[in-house]
Amino acid sequence: MDQGLDRVGDRLTTAGRTGWRATAAWALAAGVPLAFLGLFFAWPVATLVGRGFVADGALDLTGFREVFTEPRTWRIIGLTLGQALVGSVLSLLLGIPGAYVLYRCTFPGRTLVRALVTVPFVLPTVVVGVAFRALLAESGPLGGLGLDGTFAAIVLALVFFNYSVVVRTVGGLWEHLDPRAEQAARALGASPARAFRTVTLPALAPAITSAGAVVFLFCATAFGVVLVLGGQRYATVETEIWMQTVQFLDLRTAAVLSVVQLVIVTAALWAAARARSRREHALALSPATRSSRPLRRTDALPVAVTAAVVTLLLAWPLGNLVLQSLRTPDGWGLGNYVALGTTGGRNALTVTVWEATATSLRTAALAAAVAVVVGGLVALVVSRRPRSPHARRAVSVLDAVVMLPLGVSAVTVGFGFLITLDRPLGLDVDLRTSGLLVPLAQAVVATPLVVRTVLPVLRAVDPRQREVAATLGASPGRVLATVDWPVAARSLGLAVGFAFAVSLGEFGATSFLARPDTATLPIVIFRLIGRPGAENYGMALAASVVLAVVTATVMLVAERLRGERTGEF
Repeated sequence: MDQGLDRVGDRLTTAGRTGWRATAAWALAAGVPLAFLGLFFAWPVATLVGRGFVADGALDLTGFREVFTEPRTWRIIGLTLGQALVGSVLSLLLGIPGAYVLYRCTFPGRTLVRALVTVPFVLPTVVVGVAFRALLAESGPLGGLGLDGTFAAIVLALVFFNYSVVVRTVGGLWEHLDPRAEQAARALGASPARAFRTVTLPALAPAITSAGAVVFLFCATAFGVVLVLGGQRYATVETEIWMQTVQFLDLRTAAVLSVVQLVIVTAALWAAARARSRREHALALSPATRSSRPLRRTDALPVAVTAAVVTLLLAWPLGNLVLQSLRTPDGWGLGNYVALGTTGGRNALTVTVWEATATSLRTAALAAAVAVVVGGLVALVVSRRPRSPHARRAVSVLDAVVMLPLGVSAVTVGFGFLITLDRPLGLDVDLRTSGLLVPLAQAVVATPLVVRTVLPVLRAVDPRQREVAATLGASPGRVLATVDWPVAARSLGLAVGFAFAVSLGEFGATSFLARPDTATLPIVIFRLIGRPGAENYGMALAASVVLAVVTATVMLVAERLRGERTGEF
């Protein structure tokens, strides 16, 4: 009897120790990302914004009144919301037919088309700006339309970027919808249009809302595209923060505009989170097998719309960019690419384009590694469904906090790094001269994309599998290794690709942090655009092609490694 009680006591003691170890492990898994974001995101941003509201050591909020009494402020806010709204609506109108064709129908080459559609989303903003400028300028194929430097040019470039977000988000749900509901409506006499409007469209509403909110967020915070195509004539909140910080050193105005942008971002993230939860619930109820069929004659309209978008909006600007890069003052040839080994006309650069390319690759590799570790830990913690209401609320807060870098101005992050990370936490090292600031800033930007790529895959794991493994005696670590890891590994390739590609093309924060001798490729391209001379412009075109090819190659490889269930992007 005593021996039996002793064995029971030993088991309870072991279980208690295991429980404490599991709690400590989960606390560490959540603490590392929070510490990273606190040090390299919240602190720099809060410090920069705080300096704009402090005068002579006291809190001073008069900046709000001064900024909001300026007509220019309301014009900038109106342009920001206007371009975001128009860009979101057009992206949805063009992306929904694409989601149907690429995820609901089957045809030869569909996988390749999916990969090509994804590439624009991760292309550097500077490359896209240069590509549309070459297409719409007076010397370009569409120069006669007079769209260069207009609001329409900016919106077209934003749709170019965000088309794939709608296609992937809506298509991911559409592919798993049970077709029997629509078939029943058709059997009862509903026309194809009515069946779509009354059955399919309501089922897709969570994905459409989620995609619309995310696209609105990306359009409202666009930086490189607006700077290259619109300049100060079509300044937005993002570009105005950059101008007030860099050109005028007006931290008060920049701080007020940062708060305005944070309000817009918070609203968009809240809408996206609400829609995302409904979408994940819909996916949980859908059949595990995919539902797709060959193309039919009735699919002519969505096929035509998709073909037109892929050909004219996505492929044409990039194809024209390649063509224009082969044009030199002496005729057609590779002269612009040969010049990439120089510092440009009148020594416009400090380093050559090839040296900047090597720097970009090294920096992006380090940033991607950090983003995957931090984002993977966040996805692992947030994927859990704790029973305690307080724990569930904490998980939701963590998910929301990690998304904030998507919408907070990269300019704010970059300049905040400069004024806070000279000797962080009293360490005897100046991070501003260590070469680590650029990859750390890029990792902050890339982490939310890693989370959104891995998290839906982990949430698709049936919790009962973990419970069964634990019941059979598996430790928490072994449950992670045998249940979660095999599933998460399917999306890891795509997460690494996204993080690497986004870091490779990051421009906003890097423009503050990169030194002349360690300039990245997007910085070099922007400098070449701003220098006079046909030689510098030709080099900018050729360098843009190089950066686009590298980014596209990374994403094509990542798409080959993607699993059956991936994230939103």
